[in-house]
Amino acid sequence: MKTETRAEGALVPTAAAAGEHARNPGMALDVGMFEGHRVNRAAAERRCATLTTRRSVKKAHQAAWLVNAVRCVDLTTLAGDDTEGRVKRLCAKARKPLASHIEAGLGLSAGELTVGAVCVYPTMVPHAVKALEGSNIPVASVATGFPAGLMPLHLRLEEIRWAVAQGAAEIDIVINRELALTRNWQGLHDEIAAMREACGDAHMKAILATGELETLNNVYSASMVAMQAGADFIKTSTGKESVNATLPVSLTMLRALRDYGMATGHRIGFKPAGGMKQAKEALAWQILMKEELGRDWLNPDLFRFGASSMLGDIERQLEHYVTGRYADSSRHALA
Repeated sequence: MKTETRAEGALVPTAAAAGEHARNPGMALDVGMFEGHRVNRAAAERRCATLTTRRSVKKAHQAAWLVNAVRCVDLTTLAGDDTEGRVKRLCAKARKPLASHIEAGLGLSAGELTVGAVCVYPTMVPHAVKALEGSNIPVASVATGFPAGLMPLHLRLEEIRWAVAQGAAEIDIVINRELALTRNWQGLHDEIAAMREACGDAHMKAILATGELETLNNVYSASMVAMQAGADFIKTSTGKESVNATLPVSLTMLRALRDYGMATGHRIGFKPAGGMKQAKEALAWQILMKEELGRDWLNPDLFRFGASSMLGDIERQLEHYVTGRYADSSRHALA
């Protein structure tokens, strides 16, 4: 995606991001791409600990990074008491993520900035599609027995097909963690490949639930298997695990993503999700993306945040940039 930097430093999208690179077709399982690979946890933790301490992003530059983060948010509601009304309010926030006076202060015109997608349960997809009509904001749906994924495969595949038929343009699938933990890589590959086929034209994000994979070696291997099976994105977490997105896990996944790209020529997206609540975390993950993969991975076609609650703090920080004052967090409720 092309962007321009205005005088006040805000990044403003100037072209649609989706579809600007060839889709990952997947490949047969090749364990040689990950078996024997060892991840040094201590080194990964040291690398991530210095991401925001070795540099300072302030004022207009910080505002620019935060505006860019808004573009990459998958605004999400995955609650048992979701209703059509809640989804409609979330979609209204997706269309207009910042208050009018903040938009004006950043030099943004009305409707110029939107989030990357709206993510809901399958039964909420029709409500989201209707509420987002004419906006070009895609609807994403979780599927495959989210969050545990412990359903018979034919039911998981049927859930994907149903969500796509209702209008979902993106599907966030969950992997079978048992297959990863027992290192049944062929079984895991075959399941994910079947899910990719069921998605059809809808892009597939493979949620690895990294907090339940025990080791960074397993995280690297599962990332590789998901990409070999045709995943368009790899995603850290469901947001329901006790440990969700962390920088060392994300670094491990990005290294796998980079290795896969070098071997195949295909670019895969990345989505950290769960546990991120503060604007400064948006800066840390974007710095990681830029340093590991380059500027292209700061666009929503290759990078998303699964961090809806973080949007409120981003809006609060941007209001401080515009007005010089911090507003109470209640002024920036999500919906």
